Amino acid sequence: MNYIVYILFSESKNKFYIGFTSNLEERLIRHNQKSKGFTGNVSDWKVVYTEKYETKELAHQRELQIKSWKSRIKIQELIKSKS
Repeated sequence: MNYIVYILFSESKNKFYIGFTSNLEERLIRHNQKSKGFTGNVSDWKVVYTEKYETKELAHQRELQIKSWKSRIKIQELIKSKS
């Protein structure tokens, strides 16, 4: 099974969200449903970046690494580097 580290962007919030999953399509649907939590109050999240990993552990480590940057500029540079 592959795991995907992903970055979402919401126009209305003007924010990024970083996560990982084994089923990106399903996860995106859940992010865009109205619910509690960071992504739950808007429904315009779009996938802007992905990376694939063989194991859950590697994907989780990468997610935490990207989150640890706490830098919008660094995240935007990562997204740009892949396009």
